[in-house]
Amino acid sequence: MSNVFSFTGTVGADAEVRYAASGMAVLNVRVANNIGFGDKQQTLWIRVALFGKRAEGQLQNYLKKGQQVFVSGELTQSEYKANDGTIKTSLELNANIIDLIGKRNESGQPQQTNQAYGVREQTPTRQAVSHDNFDAPYDDDIPF
Repeated sequence: MSNVFSFTGTVGADAEVRYAASGMAVLNVRVANNIGFGDKQQTLWIRVALFGKRAEGQLQNYLKKGQQVFVSGELTQSEYKANDGTIKTSLELNANIIDLIGKRNESGQPQQTNQAYGVREQTPTRQAVSHDNFDAPYDDDIPF
């Protein structure tokens, strides 16, 4: 991979799985990412594609409109001619990682979840460490 782009965003429309002529599955989803703040805030729409066996799984059932996700992969930019004749650009990401960072319940409010999809393992839950439990003696000879 020549470049890695990682971001969090919101799924704009339900994911679709299609099959290439070779039989390989391709999951496509559009993800909105807000940049800037205040009057300068903009929304970037990024087309995300996931290829192969990972695209054939159940991930399509979870990538619904409004779902919060973390996405990481290789970013490319392409140009196309719009119907009015103007040249437009499109951001596309070949995903290596798609993590669900919240799930929608029946009322549409996000809830936390720990589901992870992609090439990396799910990270374990972090636990607080109490510094009062250390039995090691302090060394007063430390020069700082």
